[in-house]
Amino acid sequence: MSRSFEELDFRPTPMGVLSLRRRRRPMSDVDVYEIKLGDEFLMSSQFTLAEIELARLGLAALDRADLDVVVGGLGLGYTACAVLENARVRSLIVVDALAEVIEWHAQGLLPLGKGLTGDPRCRLVHGDFFAMSPSVQGFDEKGFDEKGFDASLKARRFDAVLVDIDHSPRKLLHPRHAAFYEPDGLARLAGHLKPGGVFALWSNDPPDAALERALADVFATSTSHIVTFDNWQGEHDASNTVYVAVKAD
Repeated sequence: MSRSFEELDFRPTPMGVLSLRRRRRPMSDVDVYEIKLGDEFLMSSQFTLAEIELARLGLAALDRADLDVVVGGLGLGYTACAVLENARVRSLIVVDALAEVIEWHAQGLLPLGKGLTGDPRCRLVHGDFFAMSPSVQGFDEKGFDEKGFDASLKARRFDAVLVDIDHSPRKLLHPRHAAFYEPDGLARLAGHLKPGGVFALWSNDPPDAALERALADVFATSTSHIVTFDNWQGEHDASNTVYVAVKAD
């Protein structure tokens, strides 16, 4: 049995102090894993339904097999794991700006790490998703660590790009991310998709009218899904939003 609270790792980073901790949910035998940046919670395994739905809803919009998928934002790994549970997925590249989070998965400090690192379809890559996505040549090594992408991946197009990085299009982890959610940024992202490909986005906020308009301008179809879940505080009306947009075929 785990302790009621344990700090598993603690790292200084250019963004601030990053910590991984595990605590026991009161009156249960469930361990909750949490990652904090300074005093701010980045992610928690207590609320994962919408992260899973990001993968499920995004891939459900594709009517084909042998899917090549990119996930922007590794976090605790729930979106990536849900992608790999889909038998149609041929390859998955997961990009995260925090090398420490990738290391925690590789070291087995996080419960989904073994499954992700042990699946031959999956590759975890250290890099800045927002620095990579503007390239019209496809995902290249800009924003990556010294290893970068191999040459065979530079000009690839993907069936789906699923993103869970910022808290929402208006509550950003860094101001430079804002351009990604504008029509020009979304159009550049769409250039990385195959015809009929899917872009899906997680948000902690209710549906955003400005983003919905931008998605409608760029993609053939777009839908905002409200995902409700139990917040474990006696209420059952907590919700996130998953946007799913499909490129013209």
